[in-house]
Amino acid sequence: MKIAILDDYQDSVRHLDCYSLLDGHEVKIFTNGARGVGQLAIRLASFDALVLIRERTVLSRQLLEKLPNLKLIAQTGKVSGHIDLATAAARGITIVEGVGDPTAPAELTWTLIMAAMRKLPQYVNNLKDGLWQIASMSPARNTLGTALKGRTLGIWGYGRIGQMIAAYGKAFGMDVMVWGRPASCEAAVRDGYRAASSRQAFFSEADVLTLHLRLNDATRGIVTADDLAQMKPQALFVNTSRAELVATDALLAALEQGRPGFAALDVFESEPLPPTSPLLRMENVLASPHLGYVEKDSYELYFGSAFQNIVDYANGTPKNVLQ
Repeated sequence: MKIAILDDYQDSVRHLDCYSLLDGHEVKIFTNGARGVGQLAIRLASFDALVLIRERTVLSRQLLEKLPNLKLIAQTGKVSGHIDLATAAARGITIVEGVGDPTAPAELTWTLIMAAMRKLPQYVNNLKDGLWQIASMSPARNTLGTALKGRTLGIWGYGRIGQMIAAYGKAFGMDVMVWGRPASCEAAVRDGYRAASSRQAFFSEADVLTLHLRLNDATRGIVTADDLAQMKPQALFVNTSRAELVATDALLAALEQGRPGFAALDVFESEPLPPTSPLLRMENVLASPHLGYVEKDSYELYFGSAFQNIVDYANGTPKNVLQ
């Protein structure tokens, strides 16, 4: 089969152990993105199969209709709204899904929380300029970091990642508070945590608030400007799930107004995040380039599953077929 692997920004896929699964196939790896349906259509028109790295490329109806040879889409992890499923089905394109693991995104979330609360990036960057124990040249920002013990950790969403974050919070001596669907809150209480008494209490009581929700029609924009305005001036807002969970431009405005006082972000509405983004110019924002699942073990798992799905399809025994 003629296979394209899209958006491998670090050119790392060819170096994975699982890459040998594609021996005997014609494989092209794209390390840079293409903008617009026209560019993507020209780039991908000749391929039989596409390997998608999560949601880095959207396969819209307009694009799929311009890919006459496409027979198979191999998704790393689960499909999450970035593929026009109806068009794919109408064109006879098979979609196969992979597996995932919550470990890497949960660990990254905790890394961002600890680094942001202790102002580690600011201290490290200023040390390179010869400034000892200086968090900011602005007196208003040159304040002490804070420890996690005894502070309130708010978790919206108690799925696999949310559960791991709750366990980390407990290990660090935090008061763990969960918000979400009734079933999620009930599960958290059974595990020894507490459910927030209300949505307003969830936002107003949290010292660290982190989102762990799936993005769908019900959750898109679920965090509003009014929610953020309830947060403490010294609170940290964390999002390693999906940027679109927050109402458009609400977080930027909230940070400018000082509630919450800080943010740690790994996801953005436009990715790669342009260097002109105002978020990158804010001292109270710690931004990482969507690294949640970007680490060696996760890549071996994600791509190993996707490549095996391609092998099975090519052998006439497709598995893990979504449609």
